[in-house]
Amino acid sequence: MRVDHRLRLRGDWNQLKDKLQQAYTQLTDEDLTYVEGKGHELVGRLQAKLGKRKRQIVKLLNTL
Repeated sequence: MRVDHRLRLRGDWNQLKDKLQQAYTQLTDEDLTYVEGKGHELVGRLQAKLGKRKRQIVKLLNTL
């Protein structure tokens, strides 16, 4: 079975960003800069900062 690992952000990004900053205090506003259509850049920054795999980051973002 193939699992879909595409980024699907729902809701207001500012609210999602606040949740992430509360959970991961080491994240800066720059780390959490999101440009529509360039989610891969956000995922890459979060991977580097949090030390998690792409799949884990996408799952985290999709479940916010």
